[in-house]
Amino acid sequence: MTITAMTGEPGKPIPGTHLFDGDAAQKGYALNAMCYSFNRAENREAFRRDEAEYCARFNLTPDQVKAVADRDILGMIAAGGNIYYLAKLAGIFGLNVQDVGARQTGLSVEAFKQRLLDQA
Repeated sequence: MTITAMTGEPGKPIPGTHLFDGDAAQKGYALNAMCYSFNRAENREAFRRDEAEYCARFNLTPDQVKAVADRDILGMIAAGGNIYYLAKLAGIFGLNVQDVGARQTGLSVEAFKQRLLDQA
């Protein structure tokens, strides 16, 4: 399946994006389940206390563990992470969705925000 760029050009992939489909959902199930657990404050605190143990509790893959340890949100997306779940984890790292969007596009946060405003 090919994603169409925001410019409307058929068949042109959007740089820095990963298609979140059934395969990605299956691949990222453990990571997304862990991120969902961060809806509870005590789970966020348990993660902060012992990140490696918390990741092990959810049976993350080595790639997922490395991406979490490296604070590599794009790596987490590539490992099947869904941005809506990853937003909880990014928040623990002090990042918001605009920070992640800037990383995906290779722009500064300010340039990414301006791009959003320009397309409104």
